[in-house]
Amino acid sequence: MLSLRISASSGVPVYLQLEQQIKQAIASGLLQSGDPLPSTRRTAADLRINPNTVARAFQNLEREGVIRTVPGGGTFVASVASLAPGLLKAEKLRRLRPLAEQLAVEASQLQLPATDVHKLLDAALNDLAKARRTRTPNSSGDDQ
Repeated sequence: MLSLRISASSGVPVYLQLEQQIKQAIASGLLQSGDPLPSTRRTAADLRINPNTVARAFQNLEREGVIRTVPGGGTFVASVASLAPGLLKAEKLRRLRPLAEQLAVEASQLQLPATDVHKLLDAALNDLAKARRTRTPNSSGDDQ
């Protein structure tokens, strides 16, 4: 079950936090193709945020092809197979650049050496790969 959390003190806009958490849930296998997402109103009520904020996150995710909305039927995870493989490497990197820049800024402010940040990122990627393997035993495991 998807559990979304918002941190007002993170400095990241709420709609981006929602987008990132949904993408992470899909990447980890917690959400699969066709799984329903809670409604905009339900999500807003649960998180005690403005429904327009949730709608913005969902619209961005739909524009990226991560989710699909069926009028009167709800919002669902798009076909996971169609998400990343069709993207050019340059587009994948373009999407990650703002996150990398944010990580670099945070690491600099905390005065962490690059080697520690690299280790942290490697550990997070390894944890994600492990979670994916345990949730989706039929995954092909080919990353681009």
